[in-house]
Amino acid sequence: MRRLPPLNALRIFEASARNSSFVKAADELAVTASAVSQQIRTLEEYLGVSLFSRVRRQVQLTPSGEQYLVAVKHALDEIEVATQRLMVNPDSNVVSISVAPNFLIRWLMPRMSRFQELYPDIELQINTSLGLIDFGRSNTDMAVYFGHGDWDDIEMHFLRKLTLVPVCSPALMHGAKALHKVSDLRQHTLIHVSARKHEWDDWLEHAGVPFLKPKNSLSVSNGHLATAAALDGLGVALADVTLSSREVESGQLVIPFDIPLDSHKAFYLVYRKHRPLTVGMRAFKEWLISEMDVKSSG
Repeated sequence: MRRLPPLNALRIFEASARNSSFVKAADELAVTASAVSQQIRTLEEYLGVSLFSRVRRQVQLTPSGEQYLVAVKHALDEIEVATQRLMVNPDSNVVSISVAPNFLIRWLMPRMSRFQELYPDIELQINTSLGLIDFGRSNTDMAVYFGHGDWDDIEMHFLRKLTLVPVCSPALMHGAKALHKVSDLRQHTLIHVSARKHEWDDWLEHAGVPFLKPKNSLSVSNGHLATAAALDGLGVALADVTLSSREVESGQLVIPFDIPLDSHKAFYLVYRKHRPLTVGMRAFKEWLISEMDVKSSG
C-alpha cells in the first residue's frame, strides 16, 4: 500500500504556497481560511515537519516546504494533464474563444466569413475580455492576448507585432487647422487609451517633436473606443496599422503622418499549457496564424 497523504491536503498546500497566503488559497478553493489552516496542520503532523513559517498574517515556506512543493507541484501537474487528456473530446468542433473588443470588432469579425467558408462544421463561441483568462476555472478554450508574451503556464503562439500610426477623420486634413506637418498636432485633441498614455509620448519623440503640447486630450478605456472617437472627428488617435485597415481603405479614417511606431508588444494566441487540441481548436489556430501571415506579407 502506498503511503500517501490526502490529495485534498496536497492541493491546499500547493495553493497556499503559490499564493503565500492561507486566505487567498481559501478564496481560490472556495473553502474557509480555518479549513485551509487545519489541513496544513494535518499535513505537517503527517509529515513530521513544518512546511510554513507563520509571520503575522503572512506565511512563508520553510526550506522543507520549498523542497516538498517542487515534488507536489510536479505530481499535481501530471495528474491535471492526464485528466485533461481523458476529458477532452478530440473530435469536438465547438471552440470557445476570448478576445479583446478592439481585436474582435476591427480584425476578427470582418474575416469570420472566410473561416466559415473553410470550416463550415466548426462552431466558434466568441466573448470579449480585457484581462487574462484563468483557463483552469473557465470554459474558454483559447484566447488572443496582447502584451509582451511574458505570461506563465500557458501555450503561446506569436501572431504579429502591434505597430501604431496616427489616425483621424478626413475632415481634420482640411481647413485653417489642417494637419500638414507633425507640429500641427498641437492644434488638435490627442486621444489616449487610459492604460497606455505613454504611447503618444513615445510616438511624438519618434516623430521628432518630443515636447509638443496638444490643444486638448481625451482619455478612453480601450483601443476600440479610441478609434471610434477618431471616426467621430473628436481628435487624433494612435491605432494599429492592421486593426484600422478597414476604415483607412474605405476612407473613413486617414493616416496624416505615416510614421509607424513599434509598440514592442504583440498579439498571441494562447491556451492552457499541455492541453491537447481538439479538431476545432486546431482549425482555428491554423486559420488565425495563416490570416496573420497573409496580412503581414501583404
